[in-house]
Amino acid sequence: MLEEIDKPLDVLLPFLKAGHIVMHPGLSKAGNGYECRRCLEKDPGLFAAFMCARCGQRCHYCRTCLEMGRMDTCRILFSWNGRMAPMQRHATLQWKGELSPGQQTASDTLCQAIAERTELLIWAVCGAGKTEILFRGIESACQAKKRVLLTTPRADVVMELLPRIRAAFPGLIVKGLYGGSEERFGYADIHVATTHQTRRFRDAFDVVIIDEIDAFPFSYDRSLKLAVDKAAAPDAARIYLTATPSSDLKKQARSGSLPFVQIPVRYHGSALPVPTMQWIGNWKKVLKKDRLPSALLAWCGRKVKAEIPVFVFVSSVNQAETVSRLLAEKWEGTIGVHAADSLRHEKVQQFREKQIPILVTTTILERGVTIKGAEAAVLGAEEDIFDEKALVQIAGRVGRSADQPGGDVMYFHYGKTAAMLDAVRHIESMNKQGGR
Repeated sequence: MLEEIDKPLDVLLPFLKAGHIVMHPGLSKAGNGYECRRCLEKDPGLFAAFMCARCGQRCHYCRTCLEMGRMDTCRILFSWNGRMAPMQRHATLQWKGELSPGQQTASDTLCQAIAERTELLIWAVCGAGKTEILFRGIESACQAKKRVLLTTPRADVVMELLPRIRAAFPGLIVKGLYGGSEERFGYADIHVATTHQTRRFRDAFDVVIIDEIDAFPFSYDRSLKLAVDKAAAPDAARIYLTATPSSDLKKQARSGSLPFVQIPVRYHGSALPVPTMQWIGNWKKVLKKDRLPSALLAWCGRKVKAEIPVFVFVSSVNQAETVSRLLAEKWEGTIGVHAADSLRHEKVQQFREKQIPILVTTTILERGVTIKGAEAAVLGAEEDIFDEKALVQIAGRVGRSADQPGGDVMYFHYGKTAAMLDAVRHIESMNKQGGR
């Protein structure tokens, strides 16, 4: 949109006349309705109308991508149609670590998929070191002058990935795109972006890597899948990363229709922590009395005394606020975070720096966040939001460093669920496959 371009229209005119920049209507007619050119939405139920002050007429707009600014019938999209400047920067990987045998196999397979522009699923246990597996593949892509997109459904994961990619490739331009990012404009060799932000691109990337492909909202939102597809060049290599693939991805992998490589062991070789389940009775009734279950308090007390950073996962924002307040009365500095918390990135950093003893969180931090030496508890593990994937990912926050490979994962509950039992079986199965 012109509103997002940091140049006046007269600067763009020579490029428009030369055909290097192309203008498109924000919405185009599609049958009896419209199609949004930004997010490709066509569902008539996801469009609305208003009296537009710009054109003085009744305008329709797309509600699917409204959070990125209104896209309506009198809005214009600009796209670059000219040649891309060849990459002139230094694309050599600066990371000096060593890969485990499992990581090396996955890295080699990844490099081959990028060279051959094919698909690949990397099915790697939590803590396998997926980011490090990507490094050689990204290096080979950039040395071949290919543009790379590393996308993930969660902004928190983008915030974790950005400094690591920048440190590994200091000679390249790496930009981060997420809600509130100030890096939305200009060229980059590598874009690290939320899947929502991929709506800004069309046929732009030669390599598309989707981290946490099974995560909400990407796994449920068809428009995000369309956005990532639109951002990819027609012959782009597509790499999918996850520790907890969906049943559909598993079916494709096992049938041979989707090439995959599996890593059942963490990079440091130690087993995943197997969760312990503890019944705590009607904890919601206790919470309504403005108290916490004694078992949770005792567990937190032992961890705080041992100076172990503690995650406490809860199922709602209200619970995060209540539980963090009650825990803070006993352990000063305890705070809560959730998706709508504008300070959550700062709070996570404070937790990482051990300024916070206990971080109470919703499932927003179930994946992609690494805190050295952290242990985790789930209050109300029987709640519907804690499905098998979420519970496995929560367990994956524990024991991630080589010098602290163990730790406790506690599922506090008011009745065991199939998801809890499946999560434990999942972890035990991965440990068994990894010989642990």
